[in-house]
Amino acid sequence: MKTLIVHAHPEPRSLNSSLKDLAVSTLEGAGHEVRVSDLYAMDWKAVLDAADYGPHASSPLRVAADSGRAFDAGTLTEDIRAEQEKLLWADTIIFQFPLWWYTMPAILKGWVDRVFTYHFAYGVGEHSDTKYGERFGEGTLAGRKALLSVTVGGPESHYGARGINGPIDDLLFPFQHGILYYPGIEVLPPFVLYGVDRMTEETWPDVAKAWEQRLLTLESTEPIPFRRQNFGDYEIPSLRLKEGLEPAGRTGFGLHVRD
Repeated sequence: MKTLIVHAHPEPRSLNSSLKDLAVSTLEGAGHEVRVSDLYAMDWKAVLDAADYGPHASSPLRVAADSGRAFDAGTLTEDIRAEQEKLLWADTIIFQFPLWWYTMPAILKGWVDRVFTYHFAYGVGEHSDTKYGERFGEGTLAGRKALLSVTVGGPESHYGARGINGPIDDLLFPFQHGILYYPGIEVLPPFVLYGVDRMTEETWPDVAKAWEQRLLTLESTEPIPFRRQNFGDYEIPSLRLKEGLEPAGRTGFGLHVRD
């Protein structure tokens, strides 16, 4: 297994960094290849701008079209091309990050904004009466799996079905479904650690053991059964879920997960 770890925490002595280091040692110890993109250590440029597209940047800037032309011509900046090559190399991607203000850190969102360019991660496939591009279950990154490893400051009850912060699956849906599944990546159930602001050194052995177990079972873990776009569940081109397919009592994001 070839694994890319995209790590987003500024402190090398943080829990997130320890989880990243443990993932590297565990996977390499099991005979897997591992590469790491440590975004803060790389001083990753998090802001998309015209400089990313070189001579293919238009005025006014048209992000989708310009990024697609630059990708096609091979003129994206070197840092973007390096990350795209890592994604194409990997068959498994682990994202290690803390949940900050209900979402990923800005540097990680900036990585997505710059790396997931037109024609690389989206804007591919035929558009017709029966197919609306290759996305949500198809796409340029199909055949890969991804796992979110997330640390959360609050207790688990705050992120349950009746928790004040909303269900964790809903908070992670834009990343898991809208960013990763969109270009075809199968998404494994996330590894979430709650109450990390109150964790002590004594709890680390149990956390490490649980994380090691998840890592060593990545290849056998079933992905979240998101619905595929072009395989009969959705009306084309409205992309509305067909009547009668919704599980009883389920609404919102949960409609797009098969039983």
